[in-house]
Amino acid sequence: MRTLLFLTTAALLFASCRSNELIRPGDSLEVAYEKAMNQFEEENYSEAAEAFETVISIGRGTDIGQDAQFYLAESYFNNKRYLLAASEYERYAQFHPNSERRVEADYKLGLSYYNLSPRYRLDQTYTNQAIENFRLFLARYPNSEYSDEVGEYISELRAKLARKAYSSGEFYKRTDQYRAAAVYFDIVIDNYPETDWAEQALVDQMESYILYAENSVPDRQAERFEKALESYETYLQLFPRGDNRSRIEDLYDRAQRGLQEAGGDSVAQN
Repeated sequence: MRTLLFLTTAALLFASCRSNELIRPGDSLEVAYEKAMNQFEEENYSEAAEAFETVISIGRGTDIGQDAQFYLAESYFNNKRYLLAASEYERYAQFHPNSERRVEADYKLGLSYYNLSPRYRLDQTYTNQAIENFRLFLARYPNSEYSDEVGEYISELRAKLARKAYSSGEFYKRTDQYRAAAVYFDIVIDNYPETDWAEQALVDQMESYILYAENSVPDRQAERFEKALESYETYLQLFPRGDNRSRIEDLYDRAQRGLQEAGGDSVAQN
């Protein structure tokens, strides 16, 4: 009985404390905001988000309402509800474009999409949205304290897109669809030349054209070996000291032999 009484009393005290933490009808805007901030500081982010929504609804157009809008976004972000966070950061920037927190809100908007970016094999819509928002951030705030970090995020995300395109090229090459493989390797080379995947893509593109030529009817072989040699020339221009130089030279020799056997003109090696 004593244990039951103790537990009942504790539950009532807890419920009373929780009740005091919640926004109630009649609370002033200042009190409501303070209760919302208490939830946020205690890392009760779901409860904080609900509380800040209430503050915004009763304090729209006030400084407190503006602060609540920012912390609503922060609550979603800290709770890893990144899509909701992105929406609220965007809303904050829209309604408070001259706020001192605008820089942080724009940074966190990009970071929200960055956190939504999936592994490279999946749909990359959020990856592209992150890159777009980060680029806008750098254009607006080139000297921000976040600029270097944002630049690194962009490089990481672009490498992910390059890897996805390269993976598609690999798939088509592996399944003997050499023309399609060459197209996807070209996407890597043209769109992401600064990534580590570009050099590898050029090598694999050259090999794809060679395989395409070797598996073509005789009267189409020469032009396809010539495409392989074009990839070789591009490699020399972009990666004269590349890690794959030995392999690319072997492929050059193979393409030259194929071109000669197909009756085409030999291309002199640089």
